Amino acid sequence: MKKHKGVLFDLDGTLLDTANDLGKALNYVLKSKGLKTVDREIYRPVASDGSKGLLELGFGDRLCEFDFEQLRVAFLNYYQENIAIHTCLYPGIEDLLSSLDDLNIPWGIVTNKPEYLAQILVPQFSQFKQCKTLIGGDTLPERKPHPAPVLFAAEKIKCAPTDCIYVGDAPRDIESGNRANMHTVIAQWGYILNKDECKNWQADVITLNPLDILATIK
Repeated sequence: MKKHKGVLFDLDGTLLDTANDLGKALNYVLKSKGLKTVDREIYRPVASDGSKGLLELGFGDRLCEFDFEQLRVAFLNYYQENIAIHTCLYPGIEDLLSSLDDLNIPWGIVTNKPEYLAQILVPQFSQFKQCKTLIGGDTLPERKPHPAPVLFAAEKIKCAPTDCIYVGDAPRDIESGNRANMHTVIAQWGYILNKDECKNWQADVITLNPLDILATIK
């Protein structure tokens, strides 16, 4: 098996379980408009889709009755003020990152979360202190599933794309990594509603355990 020399990760649903804080932001906006809130089991699978996906979920057919940009700003402002109250690392992530650090394997984060929010969230976790690069959804003109963000991140960690692993929990993550000629890994522990569906994403590997990623690293 080919050994890889660098790892890039998606953030929400891959490294961090951010669903509860994102869901709180959605329900705050819904309450402010006098609408019914959304239960955790409903918003959780949509958490990787960010403010747009969550607002579309919560408001449904009534979204057209409101100014979407005002809703988005209210969502993001609330989320920024409450960004890491319920957020936590997924089991196995701390050990994985520690192992990468011990092996001197560079790693970074490529997320579609706005960069300013990612820059606030990531430092909340000491386990991320060795992160070599943090690319947000608006760092470049393109965002995932375009390959540009992961290619830019690979350059930042000084790793050839073909020597790099990209780990994510959404089709856009795998598409982005595949288009960049990276080794793609589905984080099946993340926000995936239909586990069978991810078999069609054309990833190189599907894993339930973050530590299994170490098997492909030199």
